[in-house]
Amino acid sequence: MDQKTRLLESIDANWPEPRDTTEKMRWISSLPGGDINHAALIGDGVTSYFLKYHRHASTDMFAAEARALNEIAKHKCIRVPKPILYGSDGQTAWLVMEYLELTASGPATQLGEQLAAMHTVTNDRYGWAADNFIGTTPQRNGFNSNWTEFWRDCRLQPQLALAEAAGFGGQLMSTGEHLLQDIDQLMDGHRPEASLLHGDFWAGNKAYTHDGRAVIFDPASYYGDRETDIAMSELFGGFDREFYAAYKAHAPLPDGYPLRRDLYNLYHLLNHLNLFGAAYLSRCKDMIANLTAQIR
Repeated sequence: MDQKTRLLESIDANWPEPRDTTEKMRWISSLPGGDINHAALIGDGVTSYFLKYHRHASTDMFAAEARALNEIAKHKCIRVPKPILYGSDGQTAWLVMEYLELTASGPATQLGEQLAAMHTVTNDRYGWAADNFIGTTPQRNGFNSNWTEFWRDCRLQPQLALAEAAGFGGQLMSTGEHLLQDIDQLMDGHRPEASLLHGDFWAGNKAYTHDGRAVIFDPASYYGDRETDIAMSELFGGFDREFYAAYKAHAPLPDGYPLRRDLYNLYHLLNHLNLFGAAYLSRCKDMIANLTAQIR
């Protein structure tokens, strides 16, 4: 049995409620995926659905994504695709969501305003109720009332440990350990509100419906400093000036953001190093060197 057949049979067997037809799910077309997962358009003759799948992932990864999408949707600040079900055919994990026809271009002002609105959803502590994933990398969470400790212990330290295990030790580890020891100086008493975050907010994880509604997807959500989402949007580019102007009009960024931006983006660069390899090593080293140069 080929992969497509296994996936479709598994989806049919696990569907949570009767559909409007007795037709079995069919593979309509493969779709461009991201850097991590494969994607397809599937349907039962009445309704079309978006399918994400990954041969080497566990269902935990897609369960975590579904929880984050539901949490964002609950607050009705910005559109996300509705998750329907997730599971595994024994070899490949999958997630089925509503299918939205999307385009890359749209009202950037609306995106900025709605992201700012989402960031007004807050929690009394930093973190998330369960560990989740950033790409396929496990993302440690739990809850902490100290933002600096959370960023050090749940974000930077685990990524540095993964990098060391992958053979990227030496200078990266020695300077990275120095950074962790003195991170309090870089945070300089920064105590942000614990905002609901997308968590992986690069340009590939936003789009627009054909009727002009902003949509975000592929979250790695938790409650933390809203600056982390803005920082990542700047890391790889792809956001218009109108987006930043609209966001800052509703949620101005406090003093010290440029330095914290690099501290926050180091997490994502280290994750790219761990996911995709040595092409990101020099950029990680340079960012750590720039940050440690700010330590008195």
